[in-house]
Amino acid sequence: LSTGHLLFSLLGHQDVVRDLSFAPNGSPILVSASRDKTLRVWDLSRDGRNVQGYPWRQVQVLSGHVQWVYCCSISPDCSMLCSAAGEKSALLWSMRSYTLIRRLDGHQSSVVSCDFSPDSALLVTASYDACVIMWDPYTGEQLRTLRHVPLHSTLDSSSEIHTSSLRSVCFSPEGLYLATVADDRLLRIWALEFRSPVAFAPMTNGLCCIYFPHGGFIATGTRDGHVQFWTAPRVLSSLKHLCRKALRTFLTTYQVLALPIPRKLKEFLTYRTF
Repeated sequence: LSTGHLLFSLLGHQDVVRDLSFAPNGSPILVSASRDKTLRVWDLSRDGRNVQGYPWRQVQVLSGHVQWVYCCSISPDCSMLCSAAGEKSALLWSMRSYTLIRRLDGHQSSVVSCDFSPDSALLVTASYDACVIMWDPYTGEQLRTLRHVPLHSTLDSSSEIHTSSLRSVCFSPEGLYLATVADDRLLRIWALEFRSPVAFAPMTNGLCCIYFPHGGFIATGTRDGHVQFWTAPRVLSSLKHLCRKALRTFLTTYQVLALPIPRKLKEFLTYRTF
């Protein structure tokens, strides 16, 4: 970035690349999602070509979608990859074996966005069906559904787009809030323990959103070329949540359930309760 010179190009996709996700642990692994219905895993530390003439940088091609792949997200512990295409299911992949773990079925329309919680214990998917589903990625269980109910004052009756179709969802850095962008001209902020938004902001033509890594701000991108910044709730995480987050960074759901601890504590640690 200091010189602006192109380092190299990654060749292999046969159509438009829609999304990219770096491995959060700092390893030189990149996943790309494309309209060619595939995801490709790249090792940026490698160079040269193999005997078939393909770049050594390409580690794996993940095939399984039948529609354009819109979004991909690597879990913070780098064990899983979620991908969302123009289908009613999201796909969950292993980043260790590069195989399909499971298909997440539950939406009634195309899934277009996905994101993992900072401790990798939760996964959220957003769909044109106006719902965000919160999943346990280890078990595939649906934990909560957040439904986008339009505010009638913001609607345009002439619009041909479903006014609550979701475009993007993302977790806050501490893992207690979600931000969503929908076609009803609203940015919503949700607290995990509630099923209704805790804050709204008016915006038009929204397509994507992301939290500032240290919290306090949300950036949104629009179809008309604007990037907008919004203040977001700053929260001091409770000691309970900090302990849960610390434990879940290295314990799977199955490992938590196997612990000799009370049932209510297991429910809290696995986000069945908040």
